[in-house]
Amino acid sequence: MAEDIRPPVPPFTYETAVQKVRMAEDGWNNRDPVKVSGVYTEDSRWRNRAEFINDREQIVEFLERKWAKELDYRLIKELWAFSEKRIAVRFAYEWHDDSGHWFRSYGNENWEFDQTGRMAVRHASINDLPIAEEERKFRWPLGRRPDDHPGLSDLGL
Repeated sequence: MAEDIRPPVPPFTYETAVQKVRMAEDGWNNRDPVKVSGVYTEDSRWRNRAEFINDREQIVEFLERKWAKELDYRLIKELWAFSEKRIAVRFAYEWHDDSGHWFRSYGNENWEFDQTGRMAVRHASINDLPIAEEERKFRWPLGRRPDDHPGLSDLGL
């Protein structure tokens, strides 16, 4: 059963909430839909923009569609608030479409975790801002954001 635990688990402290947020950022930056889906409960419920998602299979399908459209995706998440089993984050990510048009997407997420540390509920509100290529701020190589790369607050976002 120990392999079913996804630390850190509730109840969260400031340190464990920050750790959970960075782990989520790292997972999404690796853009592996099956691996990312493993941090959610089997029956995880999402609202992402106007789309409602109800289990891991739908999570994988959603992420496959997302990353096929949002090319060269780079994400930064930042802890906003937390409680015993909930975490709120703000985030921004940069991506371009297949025509080469760049966007910075801003949003907020509310997460609720079960006792194993898997996310059971995710609500995401997101807005897209067209940007010029020279306005990009997230320029690290694809994958995990380097530890020395500024976060959202440091970038004035």
